Amino acid sequence: MDFLFAPLTVACLLLFLWGASVTPLSIILSNRYLIVDQPGERKIHMSATPRGAGIVLWLGFLLWSLYAVEGAPLLRFLSIGGTFVFLSGYWDDMKTLNPAARLLVHILSAGIFLLFLPVPLRHIPICLLWITGMTNAFNLIDGANGLCLMMFITASVIVSLLGFPLLLPPSALAAGVLFWNFPRARTFLGDGGTTLLGYLFATLFLYSAAPFLDEIFVLQLPFLLFFAGGVPVLDTLFAIIRRMARKKSPFVPDRGHIHHRMLDKGFGPVTTVILLSFAQICIVSGGTFFFGRILF
Repeated sequence: MDFLFAPLTVACLLLFLWGASVTPLSIILSNRYLIVDQPGERKIHMSATPRGAGIVLWLGFLLWSLYAVEGAPLLRFLSIGGTFVFLSGYWDDMKTLNPAARLLVHILSAGIFLLFLPVPLRHIPICLLWITGMTNAFNLIDGANGLCLMMFITASVIVSLLGFPLLLPPSALAAGVLFWNFPRARTFLGDGGTTLLGYLFATLFLYSAAPFLDEIFVLQLPFLLFFAGGVPVLDTLFAIIRRMARKKSPFVPDRGHIHHRMLDKGFGPVTTVILLSFAQICIVSGGTFFFGRILF
């Protein structure tokens, strides 16, 4: 992909600095306006923790999009969808939002992006399902300090090695925020931040891969996207199967996610994040390897 904006190294450095330096301000504002996450049965933190880091990710991505849109025009539509995703999650952070309503926002946001993406018509249903699923999968995996951010960073870096550098700047932004979220969480991403990361990874991956999708068969694409999604996709699929097997709604939260199980088995929070990040690297690396073999 031919970029018309400044070198990626400069963009990555500036976004990292944005995440690292602006997050403390979001912590102050979240505490002031009581946008905090209270301890609970399914949570591992013991005190009220601000959850305003998502807005740092959102604003940082918008600033980068304004800068990079000349070289990557579809970023304007991706940013619109990402804004809807973030605002619906941020609203849910402050006041409870109906899960069905939020899911509808995610589907519409995915549709806005796909409407302008040059992707074969036969792949649209799978792409729509994948973007929506990834948006929610990153939210569901957010159960340990730094876990959601590490899932995003590791997957983005691995995929970029396949020649998709568009994922590197957002991963640098996430790395700047990570300092305030791991190993001790001085702030949380909130649903606004986690769903935004899932949406960004899914859409930026498809944006980068779009020129090659015409060479992929319909039955090959779900397999490749499954591996590209990594641990969050696996965890979400198991969660849906587990809840439906118990005749419960897939939207009802529980403590059966993979990170919950590891914590309950005695793994420490830091060890859990490290092991799952390693698993993410292995799964996504395998997916990108097969993706490259199919194309080349």
